[in-house]
Amino acid sequence: MYTIDTLNNTSYAQFIEIIGGIFEHSPWIAEKAEKAKPFSSLEHLFQEMVNIVENSSANEKLTLIKAHPNLGERVSMTTNSINEQKGAGLQDLTPDEYEKFINSNKRYMDKFGFPFILAVRGKNKQQIYEALESRINQEKDTEFQTALKEIYKIAWLRLKEKIID
Repeated sequence: MYTIDTLNNTSYAQFIEIIGGIFEHSPWIAEKAEKAKPFSSLEHLFQEMVNIVENSSANEKLTLIKAHPNLGERVSMTTNSINEQKGAGLQDLTPDEYEKFINSNKRYMDKFGFPFILAVRGKNKQQIYEALESRINQEKDTEFQTALKEIYKIAWLRLKEKIID
């Protein structure tokens, strides 16, 4: 783990190495956040990163959302995603459960054009499946904003694993 003071004293490359994976496959957020050093707290760093996303274009936000894997799918993922999904039991789906997730993910993707995103830490596979089924009924704009809020939750949890105040 790093302290916020240590992070404030890193080089650009070190900062990106430490923080670049907080948002899934989106180091551009860390690259922009680095310019705001020094950070007074972990919350300050997090809020800066959220502001960067919030102030980005709709296309950049969509690209960020699409950088996330479908939950429950057996695809190549970052170590963070693997650990988060494993903790929720998504790496141990039965064949029937896997088929249900695949079908629901496809329906979701067909409707919204981006993957279902949920901060899965602390949830089990049944809760995740129920959230997926429930959110398929949302309007696209609402679901887009919900996906971003879930990404922020994921980023906050990942930051708290790496940085202490």
